[in-house]
Amino acid sequence: MAEKSDPSGDGTSRVEAAETLWSRPAGYRDVLQMAVPLVLSTSSWTIQSFVDRMFLFWYTPEAMAAALSAGFLSFTIISFFIGTASYANTFVAQYHGAGQPRRLGPSIWQAVYFSLVAGLLLPVFWPLARPIFQLVGHEPVVQDLEARYFRIMMFGAIFTIYTNAVSSLYTGLGKNWPIMWVNALVTAVNVALDYALIFGHWGFPEWGIEGAAWATILANGAGALVFTFLVFSSRNERAYATRSGRRFDRRLFGRMMFFGLPSGIQFMLDMVSWTLFVFIVGRIGTLELIATTVSFQINTLAFMPMIGFGIATSTLVGQWLGRDKPELASRATWSSFHLTFVYMATVAVLYVVVPWVFIEPFAAKADPAKIPEISQLATVILRFVAVYSIFDTLNVIFASALRGAGDTRFVMVGSVALAWVVMVIPTAALCGRGKGGIYLAWTFASAYVVLLGLGFLVRFLLGKWRTMRVIERPLRRGTALKLPEAPASEVEL
Repeated sequence: MAEKSDPSGDGTSRVEAAETLWSRPAGYRDVLQMAVPLVLSTSSWTIQSFVDRMFLFWYTPEAMAAALSAGFLSFTIISFFIGTASYANTFVAQYHGAGQPRRLGPSIWQAVYFSLVAGLLLPVFWPLARPIFQLVGHEPVVQDLEARYFRIMMFGAIFTIYTNAVSSLYTGLGKNWPIMWVNALVTAVNVALDYALIFGHWGFPEWGIEGAAWATILANGAGALVFTFLVFSSRNERAYATRSGRRFDRRLFGRMMFFGLPSGIQFMLDMVSWTLFVFIVGRIGTLELIATTVSFQINTLAFMPMIGFGIATSTLVGQWLGRDKPELASRATWSSFHLTFVYMATVAVLYVVVPWVFIEPFAAKADPAKIPEISQLATVILRFVAVYSIFDTLNVIFASALRGAGDTRFVMVGSVALAWVVMVIPTAALCGRGKGGIYLAWTFASAYVVLLGLGFLVRFLLGKWRTMRVIERPLRRGTALKLPEAPASEVEL
């Protein structure tokens, strides 16, 4: 009986130990308070993407396949700008942790200026749409759909980049509920416009894949407008100088580029790797591309909520390092990993045991003649997804912790090198030339994710990130810098 009540032998019962893991600083409660609204927010994006692809599958499977490959390419291009602009989150988190609230507004403005420049650059890719997809070598009908979808997505990409820049104020502070509500609004607008513009309902024209693209752009524009009113409100101006801090700060902008550009490059090159993977799968066959698209969309149901935990991890690490408490930054990372692993392992089991639950929504109104073979391929691919999803937990959480500290160059080099050596080159050399099929391609993809996750774990355990900071460290004459004692999740919002 004594062992049950005091398993550690130090006077602490199991109940007390569990309460400690829950309530201690940087414990499970702090992580969940930070992560839950982000999980709901990323889940709303998942719903948006899932419904978009499902509607296109009902319209024609070729339209859904084209939306995946064209969507991957457009997002690959803008991911560099998103990854760089959204790194303002780390500056906000560390400045907030260091007790310098008037530096938050200027940090956001430097990211806004970057996003506006990006918006002026993106139109140069419009004329390249058709040549790129002709080079890829998909079937002609798919190429035409890909080019049309790509052009529209590039036209409105500035809204996505800008939104990631300004919303960094809330993610860095840990005030994530506004992000959830805005993303829920964007999802509702997108889904409604998808239904109207893809199929031509409610008096709207039937635009098919182009309707799906315009629905996304219009919804993102609405989200950008709402975030503008929220971030630059009078309340945030008084607290964080979100209006008066609009001056271009060459030094701050330079620091943001120094740490943010590797993050943006890593994000972009990671997307390049997966885009090339999708393109290579498309060369194997259209059915294989459709089954891969279905599997990717199903995986977003699990993966995007995990991204919410990743953002929370990056924020908590940044805030605790701003307070010069790396031990609590480490604890927050492990707390986030434990919670995410339990969630992801559960989903992985469902992928293997009941794959039809996830595949059935796509089959509901699709061409019955094409469903059996697509379903069979997707069922097997989901087994690969189940395996690598568990290791993707390591990837998302520990990479986020490293980025929250400023270790962006290692994340960039490690992910890019492994992607090409383990996934892209072997898949292109074998599967792209007819020497291997879809399952060999997914073997390479799974191996890449497994090794990447283990690599980030090792880097985190080595601990170099503990001494990193992205902000300047001002010294106060004769006194030590006083830092807040509570993380943002405990601050009155």
